[in-house]
Amino acid sequence: MKLSIVIPCYNAASTLGFQLEALITQHWSQPWEIILADNRSTDHSRQVAEKYRERFPNLRVVDAFEKQGSGHATNAGIKASAGELIALCDADDEVAPGWVAAMGEALCRHEFVAGRFETAKLNPEWMHGHEQEHGLQTIWYPPWLPHAGGGNMGFTRALFDAVGGFDEEMVHLQDTEFCFRVQKLGHSLHFVPDAVLHVRRRDSLLGHYRQSRNYAEYNVIIAKRYWSKDDSPSRYLRAFLTEWYRVVRRLPELRTKGGRFNWMWRLGRQVGRSKGLLLHGGVPV
Repeated sequence: MKLSIVIPCYNAASTLGFQLEALITQHWSQPWEIILADNRSTDHSRQVAEKYRERFPNLRVVDAFEKQGSGHATNAGIKASAGELIALCDADDEVAPGWVAAMGEALCRHEFVAGRFETAKLNPEWMHGHEQEHGLQTIWYPPWLPHAGGGNMGFTRALFDAVGGFDEEMVHLQDTEFCFRVQKLGHSLHFVPDAVLHVRRRDSLLGHYRQSRNYAEYNVIIAKRYWSKDDSPSRYLRAFLTEWYRVVRRLPELRTKGGRFNWMWRLGRQVGRSKGLLLHGGVPV
């Protein structure tokens, strides 16, 4: 069975070469290809990819210009691919040796798989650790299902078609929402610890803050979509207000660089929850 590795890409010229280098030096017993879905990049991402085509002829660059967003770029890349098996990775991370074979072999046995995130290689020590380091990620609100990051997941084309692809209206957390729909259709998520991805964290305070804020806003959107009538919103509201108090109490963390990044993540999460509540309603989970 053929494996298609799809990389949604927007202005990743500074990191894309590392990811492609990590990919094209790998081996798997079955045929495989790389599809780079260029999502309106304005930097030299396309030129970086073209340089690798001479070394790896099964690398193709396709246009994903119709709509801005990772969801659209991923859907466009998958539709342009030829494999019965699909694996996703991001343009700013690096797959570890053996990733292609681990994902390919796992997808021959399971309809949906997710690999392990590793943070030590590409980040300072105080940024180490990830929810998907030892297993699938968990969610603290309805539908209380496990999920995985889109930068290290795979599925069969048949499952992708059955689910209907990624929701292109979800600007963020489209991977989480996709995982929920997969499970709502009765399919399971399988963790593959040998499929390791080196994650590159945001290295600026503003980038760290924005990522946390965006994730928090879209958690509110997802929670509203999957809300259970059996769950009381009051406990989430209490936790939301309590967390604002904790943000203020943790102001001394600003004295260290690691503390500043942690504090900005907390602040971003609270601002995102507030924005989600005001713009979309529901509960600030």
